[in-house]
Amino acid sequence: MKTSAPYRTGTAPAPAPTRVDAAAWPDVARAPRASAARTALTRLLVRRALAALPLRVALGDAPVTGTEGPLLRVHDPDAFFRRIGTDGLIGFGESYMAGEWDTDELVAALTVLASHLTALVPRPLQRLRGAWAHRRPHGQRNTPDGARDNIHRHYDLSNDLFALFLDPTLTYSSALFRKRPAAWSELADAQHRKIDRLLDLAGVGEGTRLLEIGTGWGELALRAAARGARVVSVTLSREQRALAMARVAEAGHADRVSVELCDYREVTGVHDAVVSVEMIEAVGEDYWPVYFETLRRLVAPGGRIALQAITMPHDRMRATRTTYTWIHKYIFPGGLIPSVRAVEECAAGAGLRVAENDGFGGHYAETLRLWRERFIAQHAAVGALGFDAVFRRMWEFYLAYSEAGFRAGYLDVRQLLLTDAATAQDGGPR
Repeated sequence: MKTSAPYRTGTAPAPAPTRVDAAAWPDVARAPRASAARTALTRLLVRRALAALPLRVALGDAPVTGTEGPLLRVHDPDAFFRRIGTDGLIGFGESYMAGEWDTDELVAALTVLASHLTALVPRPLQRLRGAWAHRRPHGQRNTPDGARDNIHRHYDLSNDLFALFLDPTLTYSSALFRKRPAAWSELADAQHRKIDRLLDLAGVGEGTRLLEIGTGWGELALRAAARGARVVSVTLSREQRALAMARVAEAGHADRVSVELCDYREVTGVHDAVVSVEMIEAVGEDYWPVYFETLRRLVAPGGRIALQAITMPHDRMRATRTTYTWIHKYIFPGGLIPSVRAVEECAAGAGLRVAENDGFGGHYAETLRLWRERFIAQHAAVGALGFDAVFRRMWEFYLAYSEAGFRAGYLDVRQLLLTDAATAQDGGPR
């Protein structure tokens, strides 16, 4: 596999941490114990799987195997195989956090793996998935209290942290570019293009009563207020709410925008339009019906609901929906990416229909590339905020892991318009 320019950061990988704080990172500080037989079997299966991929692999001091593709350097093969044999992909990510393996082309290597994900484990052994694929902990369910805890763990890390790698709009979702590849200087304009397209989809204009579920740092609410809309925006993040309110006041829109610390299930009132950007991924499968019933309850007759959602193929969603992954453990607890089919079925159950559906996953890969490059360039500033080397490797892995998912086509991002199903059936506005 020949790697293309967007995969390269122009910098070497972050240096492996020389010391891991065992109190902060207990599962990274030491590889799990595993029987010699299990480790040997894992070594056999992983080496065989890697040999079938367009990757070059260096295990310890052994010669490099493979003739094409990015080079995966495993510095501590024993720990690497013990982690994977015990915890699967969670162990693979923790091994990177511990500095036990690296590569000069992280996205390229992860893209190869994501492109062949279903073939990495021999089919007969896939039945033994439960031996290493852990089930999601009950405590991460998105009950009202659980959702607050889950959101707090990611979005309340530090506004200053996010500001280091996001563009000046502080928009933490996929942009929509005029052309790709794009330069950093084009990102803010691309974020506005995405937001404006969603607001157009929802029919937001002068006098629109708009509800936004998931405030972020307020850029969509500001764009809607500039159109003359009156906006109620709800969030569970105290950090985001504080900064969003400050930005709204600074822009002179405090009379048009209200930012409330509120669960979507607690929202009241009737609104002409509802917009929600990449929030459904945090809802959880158990609560998807409640989410769509809430959307239906909150929108006025004839109103429009515009969603932006990350999606994955339906069969992959069903196969992994109860699995506890590295992303759940370290980045987004309680989340689940839906399929388009799941969205359509849950929407239909609430009396809504998907009237428009447009995907642009390649644009998310480009957005993530720009964030990742910016984050790597800001490593010293991230450290100055109090985040250690393990955290920095974790976030580099998270951004690269996500980018690879979109580059491989394993993930997509879509803008969807939901309308009243009964109105459409009656021949009314569509």
